Amino acid sequence: MAYGQDNISTVKLSEVRMRDANVLPDKETGTYYITSSARNAGVRVYTSKDLVNWEGPHIVYRTPDEMWGKDVEINSIWAPEMHKYKGKYYLFLTFSSSKELPEQWDEWFQWLPRVRRASQVLVSDSPLGPFEPFSNEPTLPKDMMTLDGTLWEEDGRPYMVFCQEWVQVVDGSISMVQLTEDLSETVGDTKVLFRGSAAPWAPMSTDHGIGSWVTDAPWLYRSKSGKLFMLWSGYNDGVYTSGIAISDSGKLAGPWKQQAEPVYSDDGGHPSLFTTFDGTLMMALHSPNSDTERMHLFEMEDTGETLRVVREFTGGE
Repeated sequence: MAYGQDNISTVKLSEVRMRDANVLPDKETGTYYITSSARNAGVRVYTSKDLVNWEGPHIVYRTPDEMWGKDVEINSIWAPEMHKYKGKYYLFLTFSSSKELPEQWDEWFQWLPRVRRASQVLVSDSPLGPFEPFSNEPTLPKDMMTLDGTLWEEDGRPYMVFCQEWVQVVDGSISMVQLTEDLSETVGDTKVLFRGSAAPWAPMSTDHGIGSWVTDAPWLYRSKSGKLFMLWSGYNDGVYTSGIAISDSGKLAGPWKQQAEPVYSDDGGHPSLFTTFDGTLMMALHSPNSDTERMHLFEMEDTGETLRVVREFTGGE
């Protein structure tokens, strides 16, 4: 299905409200692609040759009616990420519904809201879509409330790394599961890598009347030292914050240790990394975490032991 591309214009990042977005540098086309959610449960993409001037929005996906069946009303898409893998383009995104599930679901939804929320993989031959799902069911298990799936390849095998919502498990987790070669299905069981309470910078939150820990936005990066870094987000006394977990073994299975100090604590999160065409390591995240959020880019340093913010990239704005 093709989508209309009306109202395409050239903008600066500071002119566009955008959250949970990430950047894919595609060497084949010499183009950077920013992917983020759009109104009416859609996905939009902006393109750039220089990280300064961005053209869009290109609508690359709209959720059809009854995507997960008549008993589920999908009302939004969260955190779509675009990955290029073995010649195709994939969207890892989260569908979130608005309709309360029937009472028999109470046994596994311990806290409200009792809605279905889950990560799913879509595929296209083009970064501008259209993208199509492999099926009309979540990629991850239906009995889990999941979000923010991302792709990682290790030893020739693809994996999805994702979060399980605090709404369901109280102490939110970041977990992994193997995918089939075409990324269409999971292989085997999911495995918890760590929980939100493991981070010194993420104390227990009581904002919702219960003690809980939020886990958002895992993103993996292989350090020049061979260690595996994972950026992820949570809350520090109500402030959206991003930290780093480190696997000294270099393996996805860990064990994972949490860096004591966050990498970004100024009410910003959902970080992701990319390398520019000239070799500069960059981090993208949104800030503030409110209805005025914008995407920000930062030049980063990989010290081998951690990641450090060098400066914010403004592109002359």
